Amino acid sequence: MESPDTPSHGWAEVQVTAASPEVARRVAEVVRRCFATSEQRSYPAGPEGGTRLELTVDTTRPAEPARSWLESSRPADRTDRESDRESGRG
Repeated sequence: MESPDTPSHGWAEVQVTAASPEVARRVAEVVRRCFATSEQRSYPAGPEGGTRLELTVDTTRPAEPARSWLESSRPADRTDRESDRESGRG
């Protein structure tokens, strides 16, 4: 059972905290270019100032460049020995 604060499978909560709203928005824009996201929510970061943005990210629908990074970061299904045998090196 998931807690109410835990996003459902395939989703992630992302929080961006920055000194200015513009900086936080720029970072959020990069995240939106990589993944489908919900509408961002903006809050004051604290008594000293700053901005906190929160996004819900759908990791099951990555766009470039996240798709390339996710695919290359997955462990290989085949062993090095199998790869060597197929290439004639083993």
